[in-house]
Amino acid sequence: MSLPKLYKDVVIVGAGAAGMMCAIEAGKRGRSVVLVDHACKLAEKIRISGGGRCNFTNRYATAENFISGNPHFCRSALARFSPQDFIALVEKHGIRYHEKKLGQLFCNDSSQQIIDMLHSECTTAGVDWQINSKIRAVEYLLNDKEIPDVKSNFRVITERNTLETKSLVIASGGLSIPQIGASAFGYQIANQFGVRVTSLRPGLVSLTFTADEFAGFKEISGTSIDAEVSCNGASFRENVLFTHRGLSGPAILQISSYWKPGESLHINLLPQLNVQNVFLSYRKSTMLLPNLLANYLPKRFVQTWCAITLTQLAIAAKPICRYCENELQLIADKLHNWQIIPSGTTGYKKAEVTLGGVDTHDLSSKTMESVHTKGLFFIGEVVDVTGHLGGFNFQWAWSSGYAAGQVV
Repeated sequence: MSLPKLYKDVVIVGAGAAGMMCAIEAGKRGRSVVLVDHACKLAEKIRISGGGRCNFTNRYATAENFISGNPHFCRSALARFSPQDFIALVEKHGIRYHEKKLGQLFCNDSSQQIIDMLHSECTTAGVDWQINSKIRAVEYLLNDKEIPDVKSNFRVITERNTLETKSLVIASGGLSIPQIGASAFGYQIANQFGVRVTSLRPGLVSLTFTADEFAGFKEISGTSIDAEVSCNGASFRENVLFTHRGLSGPAILQISSYWKPGESLHINLLPQLNVQNVFLSYRKSTMLLPNLLANYLPKRFVQTWCAITLTQLAIAAKPICRYCENELQLIADKLHNWQIIPSGTTGYKKAEVTLGGVDTHDLSSKTMESVHTKGLFFIGEVVDVTGHLGGFNFQWAWSSGYAAGQVV
């Protein structure tokens, strides 16, 4: 039995943040658009984000907040659809929001409001939906010499029908959170059409340690400290959370996007202090080192850290007044530059984003179109543009979707 055939100006694969934004803009231009997605539920990644309240953008998003093999690629899209533009859309729909910190904007109520807003905008723009529909194949018709006077560029064969279209937009996301439907589909399409894909790895993800190396810290799982974490020239000061497997928290999620296996993390445990000056002010004190440090750091952490670090430095635990100058300097140096080497990450299952993706050198920064295949576009997480934690990745979805939506 042959499948029904439909023609659409634009077929968008992936009904998430980027896909819906692209559909809205294309529909506004009078294009006939269909959104195709294999998932049963719409925009699950939006729904679960921000603890269910969706950190939908960051007021201060600039190109410096993104990681890419081509650092300047995102500038054009961000300039043409800014955080303020998305905020205006949110306000148009009467969605109440608040700034948590550092420009991070969250819904006051539920992330479902953002999904409903996008769905409503799609409906107004005349967008068609094909949800819970798997794609069997994608064909490039301009290469098909058997079809005379080809009017479409692509044929998308789904379980339900055959779609022919001038513009095919891949907004299928990355590999992060496979339990809600993430797949390698976008990278497979890129490979099919000769579009390069950079190396992939989990980003914004917790870091793990070997059982032996982290044994002493398992007992303080749940403890959080304000610290500055650095690696490969990047540095973030936010909370570090100890878990039963390693380290998490905002500072660790941020630095994980810069860390690579085998490299050390440099952690300044007391970035607000000059520890050597603190030691000098207590030079004659009979207070034990852990008791002094407990004035500035969680007591459970201090006890564990001191026991492990003093052993590594071959320094005995004793009152401050009995340490020599060199010993205090070594301890101070460790507190300001605690170096540890993670064994890995918790993987794509726990990662918020995928680092790497469709090579931006193969795309137009103004339109997101392949420079080699006319009518083929890549937007959102599938592209090698990864934002920092704090609403930046959603802003990239809105901006890249908007850019493609103006031309498809």
